[in-house]
Amino acid sequence: MATTTVTQTETPKKKSKVFIIVLVLLVAFGAWFGLTKYNHAQHHEETEDAQVEANISPVIPRISGYVTQLRVKDNQFVKKGDTIMVLDDRDLRLKLEEAEAALATAQSNLGAARATTTAAQSNIATSRAGVSTIDAQIEAAKVNVWRTAQDYNRFANLIKDHSVTQQQYEQAQAAKESAEKQLNILQQQRNQASTQTSGVATQSNATSQQINIAASTIKQKQVDVENAKLNLSYTVVTAPEDGMVSKVNVQEGQFVQAGQSFFSIVRNNDPVWVVANFKETQFNKMKVGQKVTIHADAFPGHDFEAKVSSFSPATGARFALLPPDNASGNFVKVVQRLPVKIEFANPNDPLLKQLRAGMNVNVDVHLD
Repeated sequence: MATTTVTQTETPKKKSKVFIIVLVLLVAFGAWFGLTKYNHAQHHEETEDAQVEANISPVIPRISGYVTQLRVKDNQFVKKGDTIMVLDDRDLRLKLEEAEAALATAQSNLGAARATTTAAQSNIATSRAGVSTIDAQIEAAKVNVWRTAQDYNRFANLIKDHSVTQQQYEQAQAAKESAEKQLNILQQQRNQASTQTSGVATQSNATSQQINIAASTIKQKQVDVENAKLNLSYTVVTAPEDGMVSKVNVQEGQFVQAGQSFFSIVRNNDPVWVVANFKETQFNKMKVGQKVTIHADAFPGHDFEAKVSSFSPATGARFALLPPDNASGNFVKVVQRLPVKIEFANPNDPLLKQLRAGMNVNVDVHLD
C-alpha cells in the first residue's frame, strides 16, 4: 500500500513540469513573434489591396456603320496598324463622289468668273476708246462751231449794206446752228459713253468679287472632299498599338455606333505596374523611391523587386462616380485609402512578362 501511494504522488509532478515547459515555450514564441512583428511594422508598410495595372487601348470606331469584316479573335496578338474591323463604306463612297462633283462645279464657276472678268475688262477698254473718239469729235465740232460762227458774223454785217444776198446769210446762219447742234449731240454721247464706262467698270469689280467667292467655294469644297476621304478611311479600324486583344464583343453584320467601345488591346511593349491602396494611417512614413517587395498570388514564393513611383493626388473615393459627402448629420468616420503607384525595378525578371492586368498582389514597402 505504501508503494502505491508514492506512485500516485509522483505522476502529477511530471505532468506539471511538461505543462510549465510548454507554457514557457508558448510565451517565449509569442513574445518573439510579437517583437518580430512589431519591429517589422516599424520598418515596413504592407497591404493586400493592390492589383497589377497595364496600359489598355480601347478600340473605338469613329463612325457608325455595319460591320462587314471582323479579323480578330479573343486573346489574339496584333501589331500596330493591323486591320481589326472593316465597316460598310458604300454610303461614304457616294458622299465622296458627291463632294468631288461639287468641287468640280466650283472650279468651273471659277473659270467662268475669270472669263467674265476678262470680258468686262475688254469692254472697259473699248468704252474708254469710244470716249476718246468722241472727245476728238467734240474738239473738231468746237472748231466747226467757231468757224461757222465767224462766217455768220461776217454775213450778218454784210447783209446790212446788202453786200450779200439773203440766201447766203441764211446759209451761214443754218451752218452755225447745225454746228452747234452737232457739238451738243457729241457732248451728250460723251456723257452716255462715260456712264457706260462706269457701269462696265462696276460690273468688272463685281465679277472680280465673284472670282474671290468662287475661290473660297473651291477651298470649302476641297475641305468637304478631304473630310469625305477621312470618313471613308475610318471604315477600316486598325490596331492602335501592339498587344493582346481582349474579349471581342462584336459580330459581323452588327451595327456599331461611333464612339462605342467593343473591345480593348492590352499593350504588349509597355511595362506593367502596381497600384496599391494604402490606408491613410500608413501614409505618413512613405516616400517616393522607397524599396518595395511584391508577392503575386499567381507566383507564390517569388519576390518582385519594385519601388514607390508616385502618390495619387486624392483618395480613391474622391474619383468614384458618387463620391462620399460627409455634410450630413449621420457621419461615420471611415478610414480612406490612397492609391500609390509602384513600378517594377527589375525589367529582366522572367516572371514579369507573365503578370496580367488585374492580378492581386501583396505589397511590402521598406520604410528605411
